[in-house]
Amino acid sequence: MNAAGAPEWVVREDASAPTVVALYLRQALGVRSPDELPHLRGIDATPPARSADEQHELERQWRAYFAMTVEPLAHPSPVPLDLVAGFDTLVALPTEGFDLLEREMRPHAPRAVTFARDVQARYAARSESAGAVAYRAYAGALAQHERRIGRRAHSFELNVQVLPLSQRGVWWIGSLTIAVTDGLRSDIAAFDAAIAPIIAEIA
Repeated sequence: MNAAGAPEWVVREDASAPTVVALYLRQALGVRSPDELPHLRGIDATPPARSADEQHELERQWRAYFAMTVEPLAHPSPVPLDLVAGFDTLVALPTEGFDLLEREMRPHAPRAVTFARDVQARYAARSESAGAVAYRAYAGALAQHERRIGRRAHSFELNVQVLPLSQRGVWWIGSLTIAVTDGLRSDIAAFDAAIAPIIAEIA
C-alpha cells in the first residue's frame, strides 16, 4: 500500500536468462513438465534414453530447480546453493539432492548460456525501442477491469517472462509469474486481449 492507502500494483517484465536456461535444459534433457508449456523455438535436442526411475527423478529435480529459478523467494532452498560450473551465474543448485540434474546439465552449458544471452539481448532491444508504451497494456487492462467491477483493483504483483515459445499464448509458470510468447507480446491488440483475463484474475 502507498502512503495514501490506495492499492498498488507492480508488473515486472523480462526475458530472464536464468529462466531461459532452465527451459533450454528442459528440452535438452527431455523433461516433459510442465506439460502445458510449449517448447522454446530454435532448439534441436535429442535427449538420451533413461530408465523410468531415472527419468522420474530427473524431472523431480528439474521441477524443483525451475521453481527456485522462476520464483526464488517463494521456493527457498533448505540447503545452501552453489553455482554450476559453465553456466556463469545463471544456474545455482542446492548442494544436496541434485546430483543427477547437475551431471546431466553440464554438457549443455555453452549452448544454453549462448541461447539465453541472445534471447535476453533481443528482448532488451525490443523493450528499449518500445519505451513506456510497453507498459500501457497492463495499465489499460487494469483500468478496464476497475470500470467493470466498479471499484479499485486489489494490490497485486505480476512477473512476466517474454519468451520465444513455439506456440502463441500466455501460461502461468509460478504463483506470480506468467510466460508470454514474444510474438504475442509484440502484437498490441492481441496482447491486450490476452492480458485482460490475467489482470482480472489477480486484481
